[in-house]
This record gives sequence, C-alpha cells and structure tokens, in this order.
Amino acid sequence: MHEVMNHTGWLAIVKRYSLTATLVGAAMMPLLGCKGGESDSPDKGGETTTGPEGETEVSNITGSIKINGSSTVLPISNAMKEEFAKEYPGVEISVSGDGTGTGFKEFYAKSTDISDASRPIKAGELEKCTEAGVEFIELPVAYDGLTVVIHPENDWATELTVDHLKKIFVNAEDKPTKWSDVDPSWPAEDIGLYAPGTGSGTYDYFKEVVIGKSEAEMRDDMSLNEDDNQLVKGVAGSKFAIGFFGVAYYEENKDKLTAVKVVNPADSVAYEPSSDNIASGKYAPFSRPLFIYVSTASLPRAEVAAFVQFYLDNAQEVSEAVAYVRLPDSIMERAQSHLDSELSGTHYVDADGNSRHGAVEDIYVKENL
Repeated sequence: MHEVMNHTGWLAIVKRYSLTATLVGAAMMPLLGCKGGESDSPDKGGETTTGPEGETEVSNITGSIKINGSSTVLPISNAMKEEFAKEYPGVEISVSGDGTGTGFKEFYAKSTDISDASRPIKAGELEKCTEAGVEFIELPVAYDGLTVVIHPENDWATELTVDHLKKIFVNAEDKPTKWSDVDPSWPAEDIGLYAPGTGSGTYDYFKEVVIGKSEAEMRDDMSLNEDDNQLVKGVAGSKFAIGFFGVAYYEENKDKLTAVKVVNPADSVAYEPSSDNIASGKYAPFSRPLFIYVSTASLPRAEVAAFVQFYLDNAQEVSEAVAYVRLPDSIMERAQSHLDSELSGTHYVDADGNSRHGAVEDIYVKENL
C-alpha cells in the first residue's frame, strides 16, 4: 500500500464545493446545491459564481481532462461529463470508450488522467504502471450485469447455463456451428456470434467466467466490435444470433432484444439481469463492479480533483439513470475514504501478482492494498 501525501488539502476544498445531487430518472435533472465560496488553488482559481435563485452555480475552474477505457463505463462517464459541465463550464473533458485494455495502455503511457474499466486491473497492467511510475487510486462506481442477448423471436435459448455458454462461445474441435449442435431440439440454423473486441474488459470478464483457469480460448469466428451499438444491431438483425455486453445497452434496446436468463450455479435457478438480481448477486456469475482509475499525478490539478469528487458524489444516482445498478453506501463510503486519504494501488492483485476474485464487499478493503 502506498499513501500519497500533499494533495489532501486541495481535495478537502473541492469536496466543500462539490455537489450532492439527486438525479430524477433518465431525464437527469440539473444538479443543484453547490455552496458558494473560493478555492485557494494557486493556478486554477476556483471562485464560484452564484446565479439567480433556482439556477446552477458556476465555478471558474478551467482545464482539461482525458478519459479512455471501457465502453461499458462510457455511458456513466459521459453522463458525468454532461452534468459536470453545468457547474464547471470551463473544464473540457474528453471521454472515449476504446475498451478497458486499450484504456490501461493509454493510462500507463501517461496519455490519460482517468481510465474507465469494466474489470479490475490485471497483474501485467499493474506491472506496466509500476515500470512507468504511474500510481493510481482505484474507485468502484457501479454494478453491471454482463448481459447475454438474443433476438426476440428466439424461443429456444431463453435460459442458458454457463456450460451452454461455454459450448457456444469457446473454441473447440467440436464447436457448434448450428443451434442444433448445442441441443438437438433446437433449430438446425447457423449461430451468429457477436461479442466485444478482445481489448474490452467485458470480453475479458466473459472469458474469465466461462473458461475459468482453462487454457481454452474464445472462438475466432465471432463478429467482434468495440462499439456495443454495432453488437446490438447484429443480434437484433438475425433471429439466430446471440451476443453479450453490459446491461445498460440491453436496457436501451430491450424493444429489439431479449435478455437470456442465466442459471446461477449455486442454486440452479435462472435469473434475468434485473437491478435487484444484479445487486443481490443472484444474477451470477455475471454481476460485476465497474471502476474508474485516477492517476495520482493528475489529481493535484483542480479540474481533475473536482471531477473525481463529483463522480463519487453522484455515482449512485447517475449509474441508475443510465441503467446500471448503484453500489451500496458502504462501498461508496470506502471509495470516498480512499480518495480522501489518497490511497493508491489495486485491491485485486496481491503482493505475489495473483488476481483476487470475489464479492467487491470482501475485496475492496484497505488491507488488500
């Protein structure tokens, strides 16, 4: 565990002016409640201008922030960017969703301030960060349910086990080309396979869950795309297609897709990826936390400190507004504590370079840094 010093005073100032917002549904009502005052940041200012009663107050902080990473986290970060701009119009934020792996490559190349991730950082990525002198604070921001989707006219694969998914998506000599190869009672029609690109954290997470520690690989004849909207288009366009991505993209397109119920290996019950099932862990093994990784080198900048605090203040409401699932207060309080103390490092790789697996409540504890 490494504790970064010197910036905590500025974080306290930013927190004093950050918003504790209530966002009403997907309409994302303007955020209110910022207290007026002045920041003592030496180079960015921080004076807050009070508008007419009922209007959003505006800060004169300026600067730019660059974010890249998970396409799954992209809707959350984009929503944060839009709401943050109402309070901090002088801050320019660039948000890209080129995949978790690509995001980490840019992060340890010191090209970005924040890396969005739909999985924890890997040991190899951590090593690259260490070699480059990149330290970071790991902050969970929401739950996602990795969602397997089919065409609405598909009435045979509405409930699948992990073994079914392994047979469909994993490369093997006898890999099925038709649905009837998976189950003789299913149609003798070619399976259309759609998945995120190999640089995606969603791809990695699916592979980890379905394949486990086996040396098997995912199929190489799938249609891969980092743009989840293209995956939606592919599955929606064919009765015999199947694919997977984050639950938010399913929720946005549920009029043209069906979410597969996945059989929980623990109780043999098939659960849909509803908010309640994801939050409770019943939608297993595809419920997962989403993260942002913040460079400690960027955090002293007023615009970055303000945005990260804003992100934590509003993560629960914004994640729900864009169809993800809020993390419990206990996890958000831990994240806030980590940010306040600027505790850097990952909870998900131990001192020997082994990845930790399990519930976020068990892993995201200070002792694991």
